[in-house]
This record gives sequence, structure tokens and C-alpha cells, in this order.
Amino acid sequence: MEKAKYERPLINRINAGLPDKFGMSRTMEAITHIDTIPVKDLIDEYGSPVFVLSEKTIKDKLSQAKKAFTTRYPKVQFAWSYKTNYLNAVCQIYHREGSWAEVVSGFEYDKAIENGVAGNHIIFNGPDKSKDDLRKAIKNASLIHIDHFDELYTIMELAETMEETPKLAIRINMDTGIYPQWDRFGFNYENGDAWNALTRIMLNGKLELVGLHTHIGTYIMTPGAYGIATSKLAQLAVRIDQKFNHKIKYIDMGGGFASENTLKGAYLPGTDTCPSFDDYAEAITNALINSEINPEDLPVLFLETGRALIDDAGSLLGTVLANKRLADGRRSTIIDIGVNILFTSFWYEHHIVPAQNTTQHTEDTTIYGPLCMNIDVIRAAIQFPLMNKGEHIVISRIGAYNMTQWMQFITLRPNIVLIDSEKNVHVIRKNETRESMTDLENVPEYLNPSK
Repeated sequence: MEKAKYERPLINRINAGLPDKFGMSRTMEAITHIDTIPVKDLIDEYGSPVFVLSEKTIKDKLSQAKKAFTTRYPKVQFAWSYKTNYLNAVCQIYHREGSWAEVVSGFEYDKAIENGVAGNHIIFNGPDKSKDDLRKAIKNASLIHIDHFDELYTIMELAETMEETPKLAIRINMDTGIYPQWDRFGFNYENGDAWNALTRIMLNGKLELVGLHTHIGTYIMTPGAYGIATSKLAQLAVRIDQKFNHKIKYIDMGGGFASENTLKGAYLPGTDTCPSFDDYAEAITNALINSEINPEDLPVLFLETGRALIDDAGSLLGTVLANKRLADGRRSTIIDIGVNILFTSFWYEHHIVPAQNTTQHTEDTTIYGPLCMNIDVIRAAIQFPLMNKGEHIVISRIGAYNMTQWMQFITLRPNIVLIDSEKNVHVIRKNETRESMTDLENVPEYLNPSK
């Protein structure tokens, strides 16, 4: 019989905080495997820290989203948001499942082309499209979503000298009851700028207006706001048809759907408060089918959601470096995951658990990363068990944005691996090395250390 592990006596001040209707269980279940692969084996093979993506979870979430919308509306097309996670392996999974590409820069546009996406299956958003970017998109028959009048005038200029007809939509911002209102991007609905832009496009004989687009914000917890936005776009589509006898081919509702992560300061966990795909689909499709648009001419519904599709598919595995007592007596645990590779820790209370069975006794703990910065805080306060140096942890729901917004700072960026549907593990981005980081540097001859 194996001897029980010694646990030191613990006197813990009761620090209940705000209770909630779900109770106050301190039990923390370990995550020892990801898609049947032991966490310890993944760290032993690919290092610590290491990002892990699950192809099964990616496909399952996309299937849920498709079902929610296609059972309610006859014409639906998803477009994968490259900025959310533009690793080629990730993009390929979505494209193989039927998603188009949604990009916001020339860099992302070129990645989509290299990933084999047909030009007419690329949606080009964003305020920064160079003249060369626009020329390339026009030649490839891509869907260009205009962000501002300067961009519109550039396209008009290009259209004068090109054989191809630009296929255009405009991005529209509006009041949907969400605060703060996202009015930085696109043309405003209420002040008339959107209608002004649409009229200019229609009066120009060398442009083709094919769609209307909005993206009302990020991590939107109120599905009804999408219903308001959809109704306003539908009204514009009807006005265009009435004035110009021109029918819009698609309405693009962008993204912004919330994942089940918990926002900092939230009273209840995201797993209990996050709307479902069905909630979003109900609001959007009801507004479309109940609009004044002729049922025989219903536009295609485009969706660019990223975060809600991939957050759950990502995990970040790491290792405990040390434990310390802070000045106020609270425990701090230092791990080898910093905010430089977990950027979303600035706005999420990430789900963090041990990767092996530990004591059920927990204590108010601050979890720090390894960086020499006071802001390198992964969780400011969490009821967490005592973990020893060298033991492993798992941070869940990190698939969105962390692999595109991360930065090399003090530490090198780690491996990213994908567990495919057959439970095989693949490195889809190699870890950085000192050599890979200095390859782009150039030391002037007079500073060469050999001189």
C-alpha cells in the first residue's frame, strides 16, 4: 500500500468574497489529459510552456455554430477570421470545413491566397488597405469592405484604369444599445454617412455594390443587439432596392460572439452567462426573415465569428517555478507562462487548474508569470491548491488571439502543437530560438564584438 503524501497543516482565514447562487465549492478538478493525450507527455515531448490545439474541438464548435444558423436561415456562409488565429494549420481546418477567409491586412490576404483560398472567397476588411492591396483584391474578385471615404475614392481611381469591376460592400457602425458604441470603423448609420457612401457607389458606373457589413463590437453578451443591427442593414438593403432597383447579395454580421471565458470583474462565470450560438442565431435570423426584404431575394448571411469558435480548442500547458509569500501574507505561485504569450489574461479570469491530482485544500493565491515586470499577473486572485516546483498546470480556453497578439519579450515563444482527429500530435509552429530571433538583426561593422 502506497504511503499517503504528507500535507503540511494549514490555517486558512475564511475569505468568502461575494457568494453566488451556484454555491462556493473549492474543489478543483485536475486536467490530466487533452484529447486522451497525457499533459505530462506533451510537456516532456514539446517543452514547457506549450500551446495545444484540438482539431476535434475546432470541428465540434464550428458544427454547433453552423447548425444553429442553417436550421433557421436558408443561406449561410461562414468566413474564418484570420486575425483570431492565423496559423496555417488552423486556417486549413476551417477552410476544409467550408469556411471562406476574412482578412484585415495585406499580410493576412496573402496568407489566405497561399492557403489556397479562391480570391472570390476572401472578405477583405479593415482600415489599412494599401493601393496595391486593393488592386490585387480587385483583380482576384475579392469582396472589399470599405472602411472610409478615402478608401472609396482610391477604389474609384483604380476602377478607371482596370478591366475588372470592384466588388464592394461598406462597413457600417450604428447604435445598437451597446456601450461603448464602436464607431471607429466604417460609416455611421445614424448620421447619414453610410447612405452617402452607398449612393456614391451606386452612382458610379464602374463599381458593383454586393453587400452590407457590420461588426458591432467584441465579446457581445447581448444577442438582441445583433437583431437591431440586422434590422438596420435590412432597411438599407430595402432602400437601395427601392431607389436603384438593385438587390444586395449578402449581409455580413461580422463576429464578436462571446466565448465561455470569464471577463475580469464579472459576477458570474462565463460558462453560466455566455449566450449560445442558438441565441445569436435566433436574434439575427429573426430580424432578417421578418424584414421588408422580398423572401424571394433573401441575401446570403455571412458570419465572421472567431473567438467563440476557437477559444475552447486551445490550452496552454506550463510548469510551476516557485511559491512565495507576499507582504500581506497571501501566497503567490510563479509559473513559466507570462503575459507576453497569454495576452488575454489582461481581460479574462482564465480557467487554471493543476495537471495532476493535488490536495483539495486551497488558498487565496496570486499566479504570476516569469517576466521581470510587475504587471505579469496571470490571475490576481484565485482559490488554488499548493503546488510544488516542477508540477504542471493547464490554462483553458486560450485559442483566440493569444497566438497572434503574443510577443517575444524576455522569454522565447514556445511550440504550438495540434492534436488531430485521430489523436496524433503535430508541431504546427516551432518554438523560437536565439538564432531565429537574431537572424533579422544587423550589427554595424564598428560594433562587431570580434573587432
